[in-house]
Amino acid sequence: MSTGHDRVRSAELIASLCLASDLGMGFPFEHGLQSTLTTMRLCEALGVDDDTASRTYYACLLMYSGCTVDGEEKAGIFESGLTRHNQHRQHGSTLENLTGLLGALPSPATPRPLRAFQAATRLPRAFRFLPGHFAALCEVAGMLSERFGLSESISGMFPFLTERWDGSSFLKRASGEDIPLPIRIIHVGRDATYQRLIGDDEYVLKVISERAGGDFDPDIVDVFLSDASELLGPPAPPGTVWDEVLAAEPSPTLTLTGAAIDRALGAIGIFSELGSPYLAGHCLGLAALAAAAAEIHGFSPSEVETIRRAALVHDVGRAAVSPRVWGRPGPLTADEREQVRLHPYHTERVLARSTYLIELAPIATAHHERLDGSGYYRGVTAASLSPSARLLAAADAFHSKTEPRPYRDALSSEEATDVLVGRAKQGHFDADMVVAIAKAAGEPAPAIERPAGLTEREVQVVGLLARGLRNKQIARELDISTKTADRHIQNSYRKIGVSSRAAATLFATEHGLVPR
Repeated sequence: MSTGHDRVRSAELIASLCLASDLGMGFPFEHGLQSTLTTMRLCEALGVDDDTASRTYYACLLMYSGCTVDGEEKAGIFESGLTRHNQHRQHGSTLENLTGLLGALPSPATPRPLRAFQAATRLPRAFRFLPGHFAALCEVAGMLSERFGLSESISGMFPFLTERWDGSSFLKRASGEDIPLPIRIIHVGRDATYQRLIGDDEYVLKVISERAGGDFDPDIVDVFLSDASELLGPPAPPGTVWDEVLAAEPSPTLTLTGAAIDRALGAIGIFSELGSPYLAGHCLGLAALAAAAAEIHGFSPSEVETIRRAALVHDVGRAAVSPRVWGRPGPLTADEREQVRLHPYHTERVLARSTYLIELAPIATAHHERLDGSGYYRGVTAASLSPSARLLAAADAFHSKTEPRPYRDALSSEEATDVLVGRAKQGHFDADMVVAIAKAAGEPAPAIERPAGLTEREVQVVGLLARGLRNKQIARELDISTKTADRHIQNSYRKIGVSSRAAATLFATEHGLVPR
Protein backbone atom coordinates (compact mmCIF):
# COMPACT_ATOMS: atom_id res chain seq x y z
CA MET A 1 0.00 0.00 0.00
CA SER A 2 1.17 3.55 -0.63
CA THR A 3 -0.09 6.81 0.72
CA GLY A 4 -0.25 7.94 -2.88
CA HIS A 5 1.13 11.37 -2.04
CA ASP A 6 4.11 12.89 -0.30
CA ARG A 7 2.71 16.19 0.86
CA VAL A 8 0.69 17.02 3.95
CA ARG A 9 -0.28 20.14 5.86
CA SER A 10 1.67 20.50 9.05
CA ALA A 11 -1.54 21.58 10.82
CA GLU A 12 -3.12 18.24 9.95
CA LEU A 13 -0.43 16.31 11.82
CA ILE A 14 -0.29 18.83 14.68
CA ALA A 15 -4.06 18.61 15.14
CA SER A 16 -3.76 14.82 15.26
CA LEU A 17 -1.19 15.13 18.03
CA CYS A 18 -3.63 17.50 19.77
CA LEU A 19 -6.20 14.67 19.75
CA ALA A 20 -3.61 12.37 21.29
CA SER A 21 -2.82 14.93 23.99
CA ASP A 22 -6.54 14.95 24.86
CA LEU A 23 -6.17 11.23 25.58
CA GLY A 24 -3.01 11.83 27.60
CA MET A 25 -4.63 14.55 29.71
CA GLY A 26 -7.93 12.75 30.18
CA PHE A 27 -9.83 15.46 28.29
CA PRO A 28 -12.91 14.78 26.17
CA PHE A 29 -11.88 13.90 22.63
CA GLU A 30 -11.48 17.03 20.47
CA HIS A 31 -11.36 19.29 23.53
CA GLY A 32 -8.04 20.66 22.30
CA LEU A 33 -9.57 21.41 18.92
CA GLN A 34 -12.52 23.16 20.55
CA SER A 35 -10.13 25.19 22.66
CA THR A 36 -8.21 26.23 19.57
CA LEU A 37 -11.38 27.51 17.91
CA THR A 38 -12.23 29.56 21.01
CA THR A 39 -8.69 30.93 21.11
CA MET A 40 -8.69 31.88 17.43
CA ARG A 41 -12.02 33.71 17.82
CA LEU A 42 -10.43 35.56 20.72
CA CYS A 43 -7.49 36.48 18.48
CA GLU A 44 -9.92 37.96 15.98
CA ALA A 45 -11.75 39.90 18.68
CA LEU A 46 -8.42 41.28 19.90
CA GLY A 47 -7.47 42.32 16.36
CA VAL A 48 -3.99 40.76 16.54
CA ASP A 49 -1.71 40.76 13.50
CA ASP A 50 -1.32 37.74 11.22
CA ASP A 51 1.96 36.61 12.75
CA THR A 52 0.54 36.63 16.29
CA ALA A 53 -2.55 34.75 15.11
CA SER A 54 -0.38 32.12 13.42
CA ARG A 55 1.84 31.60 16.46
CA THR A 56 -1.24 31.41 18.70
CA TYR A 57 -2.87 28.77 16.48
CA TYR A 58 0.04 26.32 16.47
CA ALA A 59 0.97 26.85 20.11
CA CYS A 60 -2.62 26.27 21.22
CA LEU A 61 -2.80 22.94 19.38
CA LEU A 62 0.56 21.94 20.85
CA MET A 63 -0.05 23.26 24.36
CA TYR A 64 -0.25 19.81 25.96
CA SER A 65 2.09 18.00 23.58
CA GLY A 66 4.47 17.51 26.49
CA CYS A 67 1.74 16.22 28.79
CA THR A 68 3.07 12.67 28.90
CA VAL A 69 6.52 13.62 30.24
CA ASP A 70 7.37 12.08 33.61
CA GLY A 71 4.09 10.19 33.29
CA GLU A 72 5.06 7.24 35.44
CA GLU A 73 6.37 9.40 38.28
CA LYS A 74 3.41 11.78 38.07
CA ALA A 75 0.94 8.89 38.22
CA GLY A 76 2.72 7.57 41.31
CA ILE A 77 2.41 10.92 43.11
CA PHE A 78 -1.04 12.12 42.02
CA GLU A 79 -2.87 8.86 42.35
CA SER A 80 -6.35 10.37 42.13
CA GLY A 81 -5.52 12.21 38.91
CA LEU A 82 -4.14 15.72 38.46
CA THR A 83 -6.47 16.61 35.59
CA ARG A 84 -9.59 15.59 37.46
CA HIS A 85 -8.78 17.51 40.63
CA ASN A 86 -6.67 20.45 39.50
CA GLN A 87 -7.23 21.25 35.82
CA HIS A 88 -10.16 23.60 36.52
CA ARG A 89 -8.16 25.22 39.35
CA GLN A 90 -4.71 25.53 37.77
CA HIS A 91 -5.26 29.13 36.60
CA GLY A 92 -6.86 30.13 39.90
CA SER A 93 -5.52 31.43 43.19
CA THR A 94 -2.79 29.80 45.24
CA LEU A 95 -5.45 28.38 47.55
CA GLU A 96 -7.37 26.91 44.61
CA ASN A 97 -4.21 25.28 43.28
CA LEU A 98 -3.33 23.87 46.67
CA THR A 99 -6.83 22.45 47.05
CA GLY A 100 -6.56 20.76 43.67
CA LEU A 101 -3.16 19.30 44.42
CA LEU A 102 -4.28 17.94 47.78
CA GLY A 103 -7.30 16.29 46.17
CA ALA A 104 -5.16 14.65 43.49
CA LEU A 105 -2.60 13.10 45.86
CA PRO A 106 -4.36 10.29 47.78
CA SER A 107 -5.09 6.95 46.23
CA PRO A 108 -8.78 6.60 45.29
CA ALA A 109 -8.85 3.39 47.33
CA THR A 110 -7.65 5.12 50.50
CA PRO A 111 -10.30 5.13 53.27
CA ARG A 112 -11.59 8.63 53.93
CA PRO A 113 -9.96 9.06 57.39
CA LEU A 114 -6.54 8.40 55.86
CA ARG A 115 -6.90 10.58 52.75
CA ALA A 116 -5.90 13.81 54.51
CA PHE A 117 -2.86 12.14 56.04
CA GLN A 118 -1.81 10.65 52.71
CA ALA A 119 -2.26 14.00 50.95
CA ALA A 120 -0.28 15.91 53.57
CA THR A 121 2.64 13.48 53.56
CA ARG A 122 2.83 13.44 49.77
CA LEU A 123 2.53 17.19 49.26
CA PRO A 124 6.26 17.96 49.81
CA ARG A 125 7.14 15.38 47.16
CA ALA A 126 4.63 16.96 44.80
CA PHE A 127 6.18 20.41 45.28
CA ARG A 128 9.62 18.97 44.55
CA PHE A 129 8.31 17.23 41.43
CA LEU A 130 6.25 19.98 39.78
CA PRO A 131 8.95 22.55 38.87
CA GLY A 132 11.00 19.93 37.03
CA HIS A 133 7.86 18.49 35.46
CA PHE A 134 6.72 21.88 34.15
CA ALA A 135 10.20 22.64 32.83
CA ALA A 136 10.29 19.29 31.00
CA LEU A 137 6.76 19.84 29.66
CA CYS A 138 7.81 23.19 28.18
CA GLU A 139 11.06 21.84 26.73
CA VAL A 140 9.42 18.83 25.10
CA ALA A 141 6.58 20.89 23.61
CA GLY A 142 9.14 23.25 22.09
CA MET A 143 11.26 20.43 20.69
CA LEU A 144 8.24 18.65 19.20
CA SER A 145 7.06 21.88 17.60
CA GLU A 146 10.37 22.09 15.74
CA ARG A 147 9.88 18.56 14.41
CA PHE A 148 6.63 19.73 12.82
CA GLY A 149 8.54 22.34 10.86
CA LEU A 150 7.49 25.29 13.01
CA SER A 151 9.76 28.31 13.33
CA GLU A 152 11.83 29.36 16.33
CA SER A 153 9.35 32.19 16.90
CA ILE A 154 6.86 29.48 17.89
CA SER A 155 9.12 26.95 19.63
CA GLY A 156 10.71 29.81 21.56
CA MET A 157 7.40 30.59 23.29
CA PHE A 158 7.03 27.25 25.02
CA PRO A 159 9.39 28.03 27.94
CA PHE A 160 6.67 30.50 29.04
CA LEU A 161 3.82 28.00 28.74
CA THR A 162 3.14 27.73 32.48
CA GLU A 163 3.81 31.36 33.44
CA ARG A 164 1.22 33.60 35.13
CA TRP A 165 0.45 37.27 34.59
CA ASP A 166 1.18 38.02 38.25
CA GLY A 167 4.49 36.11 38.19
CA SER A 168 3.47 33.51 40.80
CA SER A 169 4.18 30.42 38.66
CA PHE A 170 6.30 27.48 39.73
CA LEU A 171 9.07 28.37 37.27
CA LYS A 172 8.90 32.17 37.70
CA ARG A 173 10.36 32.85 34.28
CA ALA A 174 8.26 35.88 33.39
CA SER A 175 5.26 37.98 34.31
CA GLY A 176 2.96 40.54 32.70
CA GLU A 177 3.77 41.55 29.15
CA ASP A 178 7.08 39.66 29.26
CA ILE A 179 4.97 36.57 28.66
CA PRO A 180 4.48 36.23 24.87
CA LEU A 181 1.10 37.54 23.76
CA PRO A 182 0.05 34.25 22.10
CA ILE A 183 0.60 32.41 25.39
CA ARG A 184 -1.51 34.97 27.27
CA ILE A 185 -4.32 34.58 24.73
CA ILE A 186 -4.12 30.77 24.86
CA HIS A 187 -4.40 30.74 28.66
CA VAL A 188 -7.73 32.55 28.53
CA GLY A 189 -9.11 30.63 25.54
CA ARG A 190 -8.07 27.22 26.84
CA ASP A 191 -9.29 27.78 30.39
CA ALA A 192 -12.62 29.25 29.28
CA THR A 193 -13.26 26.21 27.08
CA TYR A 194 -12.43 23.86 29.93
CA GLN A 195 -14.62 25.72 32.43
CA ARG A 196 -17.50 25.31 29.99
CA LEU A 197 -17.25 21.56 30.52
CA ILE A 198 -18.13 22.23 34.16
CA GLY A 199 -20.78 24.96 34.02
CA ASP A 200 -22.84 27.27 31.83
CA ASP A 201 -21.68 30.52 30.22
CA GLU A 202 -22.49 32.50 33.35
CA TYR A 203 -20.20 30.23 35.34
CA VAL A 204 -17.43 30.67 32.74
CA LEU A 205 -17.75 34.47 32.93
CA LYS A 206 -17.47 34.36 36.71
CA VAL A 207 -14.36 32.15 36.74
CA ILE A 208 -12.49 34.01 34.00
CA SER A 209 -13.27 37.44 35.46
CA GLU A 210 -11.98 36.33 38.88
CA ARG A 211 -8.66 35.31 37.31
CA ALA A 212 -7.98 38.65 35.61
CA GLY A 213 -4.78 40.12 36.99
CA GLY A 214 -3.83 36.80 38.56
CA ASP A 215 -3.06 34.20 35.92
CA PHE A 216 -4.59 36.16 33.06
CA ASP A 217 -3.84 39.40 31.26
CA PRO A 218 -6.75 41.67 32.36
CA ASP A 219 -6.99 43.36 28.96
CA ILE A 220 -7.49 40.00 27.23
CA VAL A 221 -10.06 39.01 29.85
CA ASP A 222 -11.99 42.26 29.21
CA VAL A 223 -12.23 41.46 25.50
CA PHE A 224 -13.31 37.90 26.26
CA LEU A 225 -15.98 39.01 28.72
CA SER A 226 -17.41 41.51 26.25
CA ASP A 227 -18.68 38.72 23.97
CA ALA A 228 -18.00 35.42 25.75
CA SER A 229 -20.87 33.38 24.31
CA GLU A 230 -19.89 34.24 20.75
CA LEU A 231 -16.22 33.51 21.40
CA LEU A 232 -16.98 30.16 23.03
CA GLY A 233 -19.16 29.07 20.11
CA PRO A 234 -21.98 26.51 20.26
CA PRO A 235 -22.17 24.70 23.62
CA ALA A 236 -22.43 21.27 21.97
CA PRO A 237 -21.36 21.41 18.31
CA PRO A 238 -22.66 18.42 16.31
CA GLY A 239 -20.14 15.96 14.96
CA THR A 240 -16.45 16.73 14.61
CA VAL A 241 -14.85 20.19 14.47
CA TRP A 242 -11.79 18.84 12.64
CA ASP A 243 -12.48 20.61 9.34
CA GLU A 244 -13.32 23.84 11.13
CA VAL A 245 -9.99 23.76 12.98
CA LEU A 246 -7.99 23.17 9.81
CA ALA A 247 -9.90 26.00 8.12
CA ALA A 248 -8.93 28.28 11.02
CA GLU A 249 -5.21 27.95 10.27
CA PRO A 250 -3.90 31.42 9.42
CA SER A 251 -2.24 31.94 6.04
CA PRO A 252 0.20 30.97 4.79
CA THR A 253 -0.52 27.33 5.62
CA LEU A 254 2.55 25.21 6.29
CA THR A 255 3.22 22.11 4.18
CA LEU A 256 5.56 19.18 4.79
CA THR A 257 7.13 16.96 2.15
CA GLY A 258 9.59 14.06 2.02
CA ALA A 259 11.83 13.65 5.04
CA ALA A 260 10.01 16.46 6.84
CA ILE A 261 6.92 14.22 7.00
CA ASP A 262 8.94 11.44 8.64
CA ARG A 263 10.34 13.93 11.13
CA ALA A 264 6.84 15.10 12.07
CA LEU A 265 5.49 11.56 12.32
CA GLY A 266 8.49 10.76 14.48
CA ALA A 267 7.33 13.52 16.83
CA ILE A 268 4.02 11.72 17.23
CA GLY A 269 5.92 8.52 17.97
CA ILE A 270 8.10 10.26 20.55
CA PHE A 271 4.98 11.66 22.23
CA SER A 272 3.62 8.12 22.62
CA GLU A 273 6.76 7.01 24.46
CA LEU A 274 7.20 9.79 26.99
CA GLY A 275 4.94 8.19 29.59
CA SER A 276 7.39 5.40 30.42
CA PRO A 277 11.20 5.16 30.32
CA TYR A 278 10.80 1.59 29.07
CA LEU A 279 9.30 2.84 25.81
CA ALA A 280 11.97 5.39 24.85
CA GLY A 281 13.07 4.96 21.24
CA HIS A 282 10.60 2.20 20.44
CA CYS A 283 8.81 3.84 17.51
CA LEU A 284 11.92 5.14 15.76
CA GLY A 285 13.68 1.80 16.26
CA LEU A 286 10.69 -0.16 15.02
CA ALA A 287 10.37 2.07 11.96
CA ALA A 288 14.00 1.39 11.00
CA LEU A 289 13.67 -2.36 11.55
CA ALA A 290 10.34 -2.68 9.73
CA ALA A 291 11.57 -0.65 6.74
CA ALA A 292 14.73 -2.77 6.46
CA ALA A 293 12.72 -5.99 6.69
CA ALA A 294 10.25 -4.72 4.09
CA GLU A 295 13.08 -4.05 1.65
CA ILE A 296 14.51 -7.53 2.25
CA HIS A 297 11.09 -9.10 1.68
CA GLY A 298 10.71 -7.28 -1.63
CA PHE A 299 8.10 -4.63 -0.96
CA SER A 300 8.08 -1.71 -3.38
CA PRO A 301 9.71 1.58 -2.30
CA SER A 302 6.31 3.21 -1.73
CA GLU A 303 5.20 0.26 0.41
CA VAL A 304 8.41 0.45 2.44
CA GLU A 305 7.75 4.14 3.05
CA THR A 306 4.19 3.46 4.18
CA ILE A 307 5.29 0.69 6.55
CA ARG A 308 7.97 2.94 8.04
CA ARG A 309 5.52 5.79 8.58
CA ALA A 310 2.87 3.50 10.03
CA ALA A 311 5.49 2.27 12.51
CA LEU A 312 6.22 5.83 13.61
CA VAL A 313 2.60 6.48 14.67
CA HIS A 314 1.42 2.97 15.61
CA ASP A 315 1.53 3.50 19.37
CA VAL A 316 0.04 7.00 19.72
CA GLY A 317 -3.01 5.44 21.41
CA ARG A 318 -0.82 4.46 24.38
CA ALA A 319 -1.50 7.96 25.73
CA ALA A 320 -5.02 6.83 26.66
CA VAL A 321 -3.65 4.28 29.14
CA SER A 322 -2.25 5.31 32.51
CA PRO A 323 1.58 5.21 32.70
CA ARG A 324 1.03 3.25 35.91
CA VAL A 325 -0.22 0.36 33.74
CA TRP A 326 2.77 0.46 31.39
CA GLY A 327 5.08 0.49 34.40
CA ARG A 328 3.44 -2.43 36.20
CA PRO A 329 6.16 -4.95 37.18
CA GLY A 330 3.68 -7.79 37.73
CA PRO A 331 0.47 -9.20 36.24
CA LEU A 332 -2.20 -6.72 35.14
CA THR A 333 -5.72 -6.71 36.51
CA ALA A 334 -8.61 -7.56 34.20
CA ASP A 335 -9.43 -3.87 33.85
CA GLU A 336 -5.81 -2.98 33.05
CA ARG A 337 -5.63 -5.70 30.41
CA GLU A 338 -8.70 -4.25 28.73
CA GLN A 339 -7.11 -0.79 28.75
CA VAL A 340 -4.02 -2.20 27.06
CA ARG A 341 -6.08 -4.13 24.52
CA LEU A 342 -7.82 -0.91 23.49
CA HIS A 343 -4.75 1.21 22.81
CA PRO A 344 -4.72 0.29 19.07
CA TYR A 345 -8.35 1.44 18.95
CA HIS A 346 -7.32 4.81 20.38
CA THR A 347 -4.53 4.97 17.80
CA GLU A 348 -7.16 4.49 15.12
CA ARG A 349 -9.34 7.29 16.51
CA VAL A 350 -6.39 9.70 16.48
CA LEU A 351 -5.38 8.78 12.93
CA ALA A 352 -8.93 8.65 11.55
CA ARG A 353 -9.55 12.40 11.36
CA SER A 354 -6.61 13.08 9.06
CA THR A 355 -7.00 12.24 5.38
CA TYR A 356 -3.26 11.56 5.31
CA LEU A 357 -2.92 9.48 8.47
CA ILE A 358 -6.04 7.40 7.87
CA GLU A 359 -4.17 5.69 5.03
CA LEU A 360 -1.58 4.49 7.55
CA ALA A 361 -4.20 3.24 10.01
CA PRO A 362 -4.87 -0.27 8.57
CA ILE A 363 -1.21 -1.12 9.10
CA ALA A 364 -0.53 0.92 12.24
CA THR A 365 -3.56 -0.27 14.19
CA ALA A 366 -3.00 -3.96 13.40
CA HIS A 367 0.31 -4.24 15.20
CA HIS A 368 -1.14 -6.53 17.88
CA GLU A 369 -3.27 -8.64 15.52
CA ARG A 370 -2.29 -12.25 14.87
CA LEU A 371 -2.89 -14.54 11.90
CA ASP A 372 -4.90 -17.00 14.00
CA GLY A 373 -7.23 -14.33 15.40
CA SER A 374 -5.70 -14.35 18.89
CA GLY A 375 -4.57 -10.71 18.75
CA TYR A 376 -6.30 -7.44 19.57
CA TYR A 377 -8.20 -5.18 19.44
CA ARG A 378 -10.27 -6.61 16.57
CA GLY A 379 -9.17 -10.22 16.82
CA VAL A 380 -9.09 -10.59 13.02
CA THR A 381 -7.41 -13.47 11.17
CA ALA A 382 -4.91 -13.64 8.32
CA ALA A 383 -7.58 -12.99 5.69
CA SER A 384 -8.04 -9.45 7.00
CA LEU A 385 -4.35 -8.63 7.41
CA SER A 386 -2.37 -7.22 4.51
CA PRO A 387 1.25 -8.29 4.04
CA SER A 388 2.32 -4.85 5.30
CA ALA A 389 0.24 -5.27 8.45
CA ARG A 390 1.66 -8.75 9.02
CA LEU A 391 5.20 -7.44 8.72
CA LEU A 392 4.66 -4.58 11.15
CA ALA A 393 2.97 -6.85 13.69
CA ALA A 394 5.88 -9.30 13.66
CA ALA A 395 8.45 -6.48 13.68
CA ASP A 396 6.75 -4.83 16.65
CA ALA A 397 6.79 -8.10 18.59
CA PHE A 398 10.46 -8.65 17.76
CA HIS A 399 11.55 -5.13 18.60
CA SER A 400 9.58 -5.12 21.86
CA LYS A 401 11.29 -8.34 22.91
CA THR A 402 14.70 -6.70 22.51
CA GLU A 403 13.70 -3.82 24.82
CA PRO A 404 13.52 -4.06 28.62
CA ARG A 405 10.12 -4.02 30.26
CA PRO A 406 9.26 -3.62 33.96
CA TYR A 407 8.36 -7.31 34.15
CA ARG A 408 11.35 -8.75 32.19
CA ASP A 409 14.81 -8.04 30.85
CA ALA A 410 15.51 -7.37 27.19
CA LEU A 411 16.19 -10.36 24.95
CA SER A 412 19.06 -10.57 22.50
CA SER A 413 18.26 -10.51 18.78
CA GLU A 414 18.97 -14.23 18.65
CA GLU A 415 16.58 -14.92 21.52
CA ALA A 416 13.90 -12.69 20.02
CA THR A 417 14.24 -14.53 16.71
CA ASP A 418 13.72 -17.85 18.47
CA VAL A 419 10.58 -16.51 20.13
CA LEU A 420 9.14 -15.27 16.84
CA VAL A 421 9.98 -18.53 15.06
CA GLY A 422 8.09 -20.42 17.74
CA ARG A 423 5.10 -18.14 17.40
CA ALA A 424 5.18 -18.40 13.61
CA LYS A 425 4.98 -22.18 13.99
CA GLN A 426 1.96 -21.66 16.25
CA GLY A 427 0.26 -19.65 13.53
CA HIS A 428 0.61 -16.21 15.10
CA PHE A 429 3.01 -14.62 12.61
CA ASP A 430 3.68 -14.83 8.89
CA ALA A 431 6.75 -17.02 8.50
CA ASP A 432 8.09 -15.05 5.52
CA MET A 433 7.89 -11.82 7.51
CA VAL A 434 9.69 -13.39 10.46
CA VAL A 435 12.51 -14.48 8.16
CA ALA A 436 12.82 -10.96 6.73
CA ILE A 437 12.84 -9.41 10.21
CA ALA A 438 15.53 -11.80 11.43
CA LYS A 439 17.69 -10.91 8.44
CA ALA A 440 17.11 -7.19 9.01
CA ALA A 441 18.24 -7.63 12.62
CA GLY A 442 21.46 -9.29 11.46
CA GLU A 443 20.44 -12.83 12.38
CA PRO A 444 20.70 -15.88 10.09
CA ALA A 445 17.50 -16.68 8.21
CA PRO A 446 15.61 -19.14 10.45
CA ALA A 447 14.09 -22.32 9.09
CA ILE A 448 10.40 -22.25 9.94
CA GLU A 449 8.22 -25.31 9.51
CA ARG A 450 5.21 -24.48 7.38
CA PRO A 451 1.60 -25.26 8.37
CA ALA A 452 0.61 -28.90 7.90
CA GLY A 453 4.23 -29.70 7.02
CA LEU A 454 4.00 -28.05 3.61
CA THR A 455 7.26 -27.51 1.77
CA GLU A 456 8.23 -24.04 0.53
CA ARG A 457 7.19 -25.01 -3.01
CA GLU A 458 3.85 -26.37 -1.77
CA VAL A 459 3.24 -23.11 0.09
CA GLN A 460 3.78 -21.26 -3.17
CA VAL A 461 1.40 -23.59 -5.01
CA VAL A 462 -1.36 -23.32 -2.40
CA GLY A 463 -0.99 -19.55 -2.38
CA LEU A 464 -1.38 -19.37 -6.15
CA LEU A 465 -4.37 -21.69 -5.98
CA ALA A 466 -5.93 -19.23 -3.53
CA ARG A 467 -5.25 -16.46 -6.05
CA GLY A 468 -7.40 -18.34 -8.59
CA LEU A 469 -4.65 -19.61 -10.87
CA ARG A 470 -5.25 -22.87 -12.74
CA ASN A 471 -2.76 -25.72 -12.87
CA LYS A 472 -1.12 -24.60 -16.13
CA GLN A 473 -0.92 -21.01 -14.92
CA ILE A 474 0.73 -22.15 -11.69
CA ALA A 475 3.24 -24.15 -13.73
CA ARG A 476 4.11 -21.11 -15.85
CA GLU A 477 4.31 -18.83 -12.78
CA LEU A 478 6.76 -21.17 -11.01
CA ASP A 479 8.58 -22.25 -14.19
CA ILE A 480 7.79 -25.92 -13.65
CA SER A 481 5.94 -28.52 -15.72
CA THR A 482 2.18 -28.92 -15.43
CA LYS A 483 2.72 -32.49 -14.22
CA THR A 484 4.98 -31.25 -11.42
CA ALA A 485 2.44 -28.59 -10.49
CA ASP A 486 -0.29 -31.26 -10.35
CA ARG A 487 1.87 -33.38 -8.05
CA HIS A 488 2.50 -30.45 -5.69
CA ILE A 489 -1.23 -29.70 -5.60
CA GLN A 490 -2.15 -33.27 -4.73
CA ASN A 491 0.58 -33.48 -2.07
CA SER A 492 -0.67 -30.22 -0.60
CA TYR A 493 -4.28 -31.43 -0.52
CA ARG A 494 -3.19 -34.61 1.27
CA LYS A 495 -1.16 -32.75 3.91
CA ILE A 496 -3.87 -30.17 4.52
CA GLY A 497 -6.59 -32.81 4.60
CA VAL A 498 -8.79 -31.32 1.86
CA SER A 499 -9.96 -32.37 -1.58
CA SER A 500 -11.04 -29.15 -3.24
CA ARG A 501 -9.58 -25.86 -4.41
CA ALA A 502 -12.10 -23.94 -2.26
CA ALA A 503 -11.02 -25.73 0.93
CA ALA A 504 -7.34 -25.23 0.06
CA THR A 505 -8.06 -21.52 -0.49
CA LEU A 506 -9.69 -21.28 2.92
CA PHE A 507 -6.66 -22.96 4.51
CA ALA A 508 -4.28 -20.59 2.70
CA THR A 509 -6.29 -17.58 3.83
CA GLU A 510 -6.44 -18.69 7.46
CA HIS A 511 -2.69 -19.35 7.59
CA GLY A 512 -1.50 -16.27 5.74
CA LEU A 513 -0.21 -18.15 2.70
CA VAL A 514 -1.87 -16.00 0.04
CA PRO A 515 0.84 -14.03 -1.78
CA ARG A 516 0.51 -10.27 -1.95
